[in-house]
Amino acid sequence: MGFLRSAVRAASGPLSGLATPETWVEDWFSGGTANSAGIRVDYDTALQYSPFFAGVRVISEDLAGLPLFLYERLKPRGKQRATDHPLYTLLHDQPNPMMSSVQLRETLQGHALMWGDGVAQVVTDKRTGVIEEIWPLRPDRLKICVRRTGAGAFQRVYQYRDDVNGIYATLLPDEVLHIGGLGFDGVRGYPVVELAANAIGLGLATEHHGAKVFSNGSAPGGALTHPSNLSPEARRRMADDWENIHKGIDRAHRVAILEEGVTWQQVGMPNDSAQFLETRKLQVGEMARWLRLPPHKVGDLDRATFSNIEQQQIDYVTSALNIWLVRWEQAILTQLLLPSERQQYYAEHLVDSLLRGDTAARYAAYAIGRQWGWLSANDVRDKENENPVAGGDDYLVPLNMVPAGRSLAGADAVAERRARLIAGRHTVRETIAEQWGKKVEASDQDVADLEAKKVGALVDEHLVPGRGRTRSLALFLAALQALYADDGPIMERLAGLWIPLMTGFADDVAVQAAQDVSYDEPVDLSVWARAYALSHASYQVSSSYGQLRTLAETTAGTSEDIAETIVERLAKWQADRPAQTARWESAQLPNAAARETWKAAGVKKIQWVARGSANCPYCQRLDGAVRAIETPFVAKGDDVEGDDGQALTAKRDTFHPPVHPGCNCEVIPVVD
Repeated sequence: MGFLRSAVRAASGPLSGLATPETWVEDWFSGGTANSAGIRVDYDTALQYSPFFAGVRVISEDLAGLPLFLYERLKPRGKQRATDHPLYTLLHDQPNPMMSSVQLRETLQGHALMWGDGVAQVVTDKRTGVIEEIWPLRPDRLKICVRRTGAGAFQRVYQYRDDVNGIYATLLPDEVLHIGGLGFDGVRGYPVVELAANAIGLGLATEHHGAKVFSNGSAPGGALTHPSNLSPEARRRMADDWENIHKGIDRAHRVAILEEGVTWQQVGMPNDSAQFLETRKLQVGEMARWLRLPPHKVGDLDRATFSNIEQQQIDYVTSALNIWLVRWEQAILTQLLLPSERQQYYAEHLVDSLLRGDTAARYAAYAIGRQWGWLSANDVRDKENENPVAGGDDYLVPLNMVPAGRSLAGADAVAERRARLIAGRHTVRETIAEQWGKKVEASDQDVADLEAKKVGALVDEHLVPGRGRTRSLALFLAALQALYADDGPIMERLAGLWIPLMTGFADDVAVQAAQDVSYDEPVDLSVWARAYALSHASYQVSSSYGQLRTLAETTAGTSEDIAETIVERLAKWQADRPAQTARWESAQLPNAAARETWKAAGVKKIQWVARGSANCPYCQRLDGAVRAIETPFVAKGDDVEGDDGQALTAKRDTFHPPVHPGCNCEVIPVVD
């Protein structure tokens, strides 16, 4: 347990320690720096001067308000937030049980700005060495020095003395986080309060003088005239008495009482002639110079305009604030991370919020990034604190751009290769689809005939009146459900036909798809093809059962009317459905199997190519679209807009064509 935490827990009455200090002037009453203005300046009185306080406050609060993240470097490039590292929570959320990250950082930054150094105690677990807490140390009780540790070796040590709580400790470099400002020896930073004592004192003096003017409107200042000649002793006594009454800031503006014909002749200049207000304004700029701030950050807007305020803000971030951000980030790297971790982890502030332009400027910058391919739609949405959208991770580039180092002839070669791939693959695809499509049609014709036979028998048994037969819709529906069950005869016939058929179909597609990307390793799609066949068979069986049940329950009239409607639907299936099923599977399975093959070959992206869909607005919307191979072209529930404003809503994640019945589009691998 750190000595600070021990002190806080052990103290009785009002807590006294690093986290809850008494007024510093009580512990440091003898401190302070005399200056030419006659005002004693110490670390408390300096903060009573508003321009200085404003400067310290703006830097401390702006730095503490920036998100501070610990990142992990990725190979070969990139980064991710190291949320699993113990330091992440301490830096980003809560460094100790009594403080948030903002409180700790603005406290240490204030110390560093005023005293030259902001130092915190780092509490580690003695068994594991993991950092558990970070506590700020009061700079008025801290002495930083250097001691020799060996021949030619030196070490910085931190001597902490707390007479109130009886805490006396010497901390080593691995027990502290030290944020140092500009210094001359690399050990301590310059104490700005002491260096700027004259400027701060002058500012306080002008404030004090102005307060006296308004608290006592009389302002004697000039020459005393006596009607008689005075001896040197009398003149000296009168002058001494006058100065004893009126000399000094605290005695200024007292009422003068004149006797024996003495008159007062004002010879001094009034406040405006003495440029009192100008002096005060000058001191505001003086404080800004000491803290390296643009004047508008401490409330001096004389030279700020609508045209330059944004540039002044950028200058503030890149000059005054940036060096402190670097000091913090390097201190965390060198003092809180182990040497073995420094190549893998690093801390960084996010300054985007301070550099945000107006809406028009931001959107113009986003447009440039989007156009030239280094921002995606979701990158932009993330910067604007919006949720990502489906398909928003694609990066767009102009068609006339080629990678650096590649000639235009090379780009033409890539385009030509892509064109050959589309044309050649489509020819082979059509051949394979035509061959296997006939088999799919024959298999579904067999199933449609079986359905007509089986369902027709149930219709005759339960819906058509006859000798010894009882008409019952309920019995018909029960028998129909058993017929179309997952283990029923319809599913058994369809799965038995489609599993070997789809496996052979997929194998032929896989050979051609592997050739598209010059992949020589064998690709086994048997497991995938079995799952594909069972899924599609189950969908068709469920659809057929659902249609027949709906007809039986919604057809008005007698049982004979219901029977007639069902028989008509069965006849329609026999006539039309096999060809429809063949067209759908001839479009879907080649794309699905090719995608699985390309995934096995390591292809990262695929592209949608519209085929024979010149009059289909939905296909034309998707033509040329590129997606990561695991990203759907259209997510479930998303709409594809048509020319007439009609939207096609996706009922499933669409990773490949077809997107609707009759769609003859295909996907191709994205190759360089």
